[in-house]
Amino acid sequence: MNIIAIDRLKITHNDQVLVDLSFEIRHSLALVGQSGSGKSLTLKALLGLLDTTLDVVIEKRCEFEWGLGKSVALVPQNPFTALSPLTRIKDQMFLPKERSTELFALLGLDEGLLERFPPELSGGQLQRVVVAIALGSNPKLLLLDEPTTALDPESKEVMITLLKTLQDKIGYQMLFVTHDMSVASALCEDICVIKEGRMLERGGITEVVHSPKEPYTQALIDAEFKTRGFRQ
Repeated sequence: MNIIAIDRLKITHNDQVLVDLSFEIRHSLALVGQSGSGKSLTLKALLGLLDTTLDVVIEKRCEFEWGLGKSVALVPQNPFTALSPLTRIKDQMFLPKERSTELFALLGLDEGLLERFPPELSGGQLQRVVVAIALGSNPKLLLLDEPTTALDPESKEVMITLLKTLQDKIGYQMLFVTHDMSVASALCEDICVIKEGRMLERGGITEVVHSPKEPYTQALIDAEFKTRGFRQ
């Protein structure tokens, strides 16, 4: 699998540096930090969705044409706001029915759900629908904006398993943006921990979770694992 390199991503506003990062996406990378760490700004910059009042410099290396809806796709955090409640699912896929049915089968969804409206589906079903929509463009890179946040524990486990299984089948690379160390460790091979738009720590997920070098990283781990006995 090819390496996607973000050699530099710098976001400034009125000469104030908000984000200044570099990282590589090999197989699956978790970009982890607390609220306000710069995760959302980074994601929006990669998608070309930042406000024009911000100055953005992106230096990247990849072997495909970069662009949302081309080789880059997004799985949003909240499927309830990502889909129109008044439009049937099939009309939000923007794909031939055969392709939509194929994607639904991959995600364990009944094709009959294509005829329904979003409020008729559960949260877990809706999240799988937005994954299907994202995969419809055959992306090389899948960006995930905390897609398990709105899910109950059972649906969260299902989503993690599906994303890993689909990655093995389809071969896309993943950048997973989150504050949740437990989900990051279950889904990704590598991790970058950021604070105030800067990189604090990076490495293999197992290494960083079990032997963090920074107190900030330790605090993120403790917040997620203190009742789960993960590190015993």
